[in-house]
Amino acid sequence: MNSNDPLHSGLVVLGWSAFFRSSFDALADTSLVPARVCEEHRGAFVVVTGDGELRADVSGRLRHAAAGREELPAVGDWVAIDARLAERAATIHHVLPRRGALVRKAAGTRTDAQVVAANLDTVFIVTSANQDFNAGRLARYLTVVWESGAQPVVLLTKADLAEDVDRLVGDAASAAPGAAVHAISSVDGRGLDALDQYLAPGRTIALIGSSGVGKSTLVNRLLGEERLAVSPVREHDDTGRHTTTYRQLVALPGGALVIDTPGMRELSLWDSGDGLSAAFSDVADIAASCRFRDCKHAAEPGCAVLAALAGGTLPRERFEQWQALGGELAFLHRKQDVRAMLDEKRRWKAVGKAGRERMNAKRNGLG
Repeated sequence: MNSNDPLHSGLVVLGWSAFFRSSFDALADTSLVPARVCEEHRGAFVVVTGDGELRADVSGRLRHAAAGREELPAVGDWVAIDARLAERAATIHHVLPRRGALVRKAAGTRTDAQVVAANLDTVFIVTSANQDFNAGRLARYLTVVWESGAQPVVLLTKADLAEDVDRLVGDAASAAPGAAVHAISSVDGRGLDALDQYLAPGRTIALIGSSGVGKSTLVNRLLGEERLAVSPVREHDDTGRHTTTYRQLVALPGGALVIDTPGMRELSLWDSGDGLSAAFSDVADIAASCRFRDCKHAAEPGCAVLAALAGGTLPRERFEQWQALGGELAFLHRKQDVRAMLDEKRRWKAVGKAGRERMNAKRNGLG
């Protein structure tokens, strides 16, 4: 970062608060100092303190104690570090408790969580207003964001290229109850003034969305300089390469902090029950009026959801999206239960093996 970067002015502009101060003080280790993770590169980190940026790695004890990758540092985390200022390096010893985190199931077949970004105030769900808009994908993003504890805001970018912006704003608002929707253009600047309300000093905002929707272009516009690389998109399908290849936290001139994330080919849910209810609050409100609490909304008498579908007050597409995401969550939870059972069996098998080895050593006079 250059010497004029707002991140150099102290911890408060990094989002430091009484919540994190209390957690840090509880460590009672005067050799450590607080820092915030601003970049992650395949397990290597850059953290920022009141003294600027430091390269950082994770201590062996922290790595060994972590039950999963979600307990290791992520961009946006506050951490306790042993700083070696002369080397411009540090070791991360603790991840401070999070106020919330944007979490998805890691790509692949394993049932692992991946923290996309931590300690967020707002998440901009970025989708293009020309060919990228998809109500089902938007509902998926909203489910994950609501679960994170952050406030979702839907941004329809490339409004200068859209034929019917007002219709798309209405469609997005219907698919995102409780979330503000803004049509913007990083080219001609339309709608950008509406984002000022989210960009207060010390506030942290993440941008998520598919590749090619203009996340890095928007960040550059907010920065007032071309700091993040951008790539053109294909005209026939409005998609492009993943310009951002790693997560990074940057400070805007007004003091807000923005985390740009790579475009996501896959956004699988992770423990998002409450997020699903928030993203589909319209459906959940109707379902609450069903006669039976365990109503499956299939053929049960007194089903308010079926009545709403028949009466046209609940769009079938919306209902099917809710069912599909609910089914995905149920399947994930079953996989998590099976994995937990197998992990427990492996643990007890290892304990038994160690016990047998000790007994054999004693019998052979080696104990």
